[in-house]
Amino acid sequence: MAKVKICGINDPLSLMAAATADMLGFVFYKGSPRHLSNDQATQLAAQCAPHIERVALLVDPDDERIDHCLGALSPHRIQLHGHETPARVREIKNKFHRPIIKAFGIRTAEDLLQCAAYEECADWFLFDAKPDVSELPGGNGKSFDWSVLSAYDGKTPWMLSGGLTPENISGAIAQTGALMVDVSSGVEKAPGEKDPNLINAFIDAAQKI
Repeated sequence: MAKVKICGINDPLSLMAAATADMLGFVFYKGSPRHLSNDQATQLAAQCAPHIERVALLVDPDDERIDHCLGALSPHRIQLHGHETPARVREIKNKFHRPIIKAFGIRTAEDLLQCAAYEECADWFLFDAKPDVSELPGGNGKSFDWSVLSAYDGKTPWMLSGGLTPENISGAIAQTGALMVDVSSGVEKAPGEKDPNLINAFIDAAQKI
């Protein structure tokens, strides 16, 4: 059974709908329609079920930004969705003492080659569709050719993201063997507006595999 991460949680109703997920992602990136203020993050964290891991999503953050984020959300993990170098990922992990999820944009098998440099500093990889220059770092509702993941031969566990929906998640897990799946726009009725019914449908479909 694949584990489930619902990303971009930004209101109490979607938080409640995702109560059976394994991880919840909270976005701290002002360019995203799912961006949270520190006050919003604190309020949602207080309502989060104790068994669910909270993940703070950041894009090329400086130390001050991470400090504010940790104070607001008290996350279990940090997800880095920018152009962070292996040295920066290692620095963040050592300084802030949180496991790291490092996201990579994937279009072809060659894009997986960049992962090798992060094997010793990231705890999980997240494979998402590679964004165009004008798009957000993630959460664009785009998929990629999952067959390229067969070329990944690293030892770091990974989760699948990008264009996943309640309708295609069963096939995605069956094809890729993903141990964890991550969804954001695929359970929204509009950018940044989660649909509790879609959240429930996604979790049910993913956990049946």
